[in-house]
Amino acid sequence: MELKLYGAALSPCTSRVMTCLHEKEADFELVPVDLFAGEHKQLPFLAKNPFGQIPVLEDGDLSLFESRAISAYVAEKFKQTGDDLIRHQSFKEAAEVKVWMEVESQHYHPAISPIIFQFFASPLQGKAPDQAIIDDNTEKLGKVLDVYEDKLSRTKYLAGDFYSLADLFHLSFTYYFMKTPCAHLINDRPHVKAWWEDISSRPAFQKVASAMNFGEKGNL
Repeated sequence: MELKLYGAALSPCTSRVMTCLHEKEADFELVPVDLFAGEHKQLPFLAKNPFGQIPVLEDGDLSLFESRAISAYVAEKFKQTGDDLIRHQSFKEAAEVKVWMEVESQHYHPAISPIIFQFFASPLQGKAPDQAIIDDNTEKLGKVLDVYEDKLSRTKYLAGDFYSLADLFHLSFTYYFMKTPCAHLINDRPHVKAWWEDISSRPAFQKVASAMNFGEKGNL
């Protein structure tokens, strides 16, 4: 049975899951959810995710929300296809993947997401980007990226010398971040820059990136 993914292709959380699905060459149907019409806050969608956020994955009678949890499920379900994104054959490598998945969730994402919100979402609300919020979070992100620069000077990818969910989880939000004036935070750190250029050039992500046009003319 084909998987159904409810979301929007321009959404970084939806694109995170789509990237994982493409890495695993999994067949799926993207069921569009109209964010600008508030469809995700209406009862039919709230029955799928009571928090009213995209994406949601349906696999038969199983329904999942939260993009990182969905991606981990996909990586496990299709672990024999494509790269082993969870390193299921090595407890030590799998543990490293989990550590850096947590780093992305607990350190990287809280710093980068407010920056993206200010540059992309605030204008839609008729507000100018709040420079104080941007400055505060670029400082936080810079400190996180200093840790990444050190780690990536010793290993090709975050969890080791192999691509994993730990890297994949960074793709969609960093893609939008690189369209902002703050992109120098990545570009000024040679190992982080090389890592970003590597992971963002993967065919699975390239299939998704072409539709990630939030904030561009005609996609506001």
